[in-house]
Amino acid sequence: MSESLKVTYIQTELTWENPKANKAHFENKLSECPSDTDLIILPEMFTTGFSMNAETHAEEVEEVLGWMKAQSKMYQAAITGSAMIKEHGKYFNRMFFVEPGGNVSKYDKKHLFTLAREHETYTPGNERCVVEYKGWKLCLQVCYDLRFPVWARNKDDYEVLIYVANWPEKRVSAWDILLQARAVENMSYCIGLNIIGTDGNSFPYVGHSSAYDALGKSLSEHDPEKEAIQTITLEKSHLYELRDKLGFLKDKDSFSIG
Repeated sequence: MSESLKVTYIQTELTWENPKANKAHFENKLSECPSDTDLIILPEMFTTGFSMNAETHAEEVEEVLGWMKAQSKMYQAAITGSAMIKEHGKYFNRMFFVEPGGNVSKYDKKHLFTLAREHETYTPGNERCVVEYKGWKLCLQVCYDLRFPVWARNKDDYEVLIYVANWPEKRVSAWDILLQARAVENMSYCIGLNIIGTDGNSFPYVGHSSAYDALGKSLSEHDPEKEAIQTITLEKSHLYELRDKLGFLKDKDSFSIG
């Protein structure tokens, strides 16, 4: 168990629909991460960008997991991010959490982005995923999930909420607001990783990746719209002091998701 957790996220451009190029790019970026980081976060669909061309570009589970396992073992850090996956005749926007020892957790994106017709290509998940790693509990979410607070509601079952995304420039103010809100309402650390550059449809992305503490204070220190490798140290004592002092989670409404 660790009282602190060093988390590094990589804000960068993606090469449209090119898994080989993106894996090579991230291999270079991973080598630049601090050697003592515990967890490295990659973006949503980090091998292809947010593409609906799954029939052509989706990969089998082991094609992605094999690469992630090799990098996790090499750098002795957990790695998480989502990719375009084909499995049993279906396609998923699947977020993996791979640990250096080989343990793997997965989360299939629940809220598919209907504006981009994501729901016509991919199969939604129906289960939340909370990973236990080094004594920390981390809740995995993907992009559009950010707009649905009930799905992320903290039931006293996590300390860190992680969103990976391809969130476009035209709605980046919503990204900023909602990330901060998810941290505050759930009394947790909240980390959101977005990309920069453009995709194959010429949509621009301007990053604004950030990490917030349970009071909504930003912990990131990089230019929000440029390539960045940002490492943040999360402190469990800080989090639980706030929870014990303020007690907001104890006063939460009870409900069930149908």
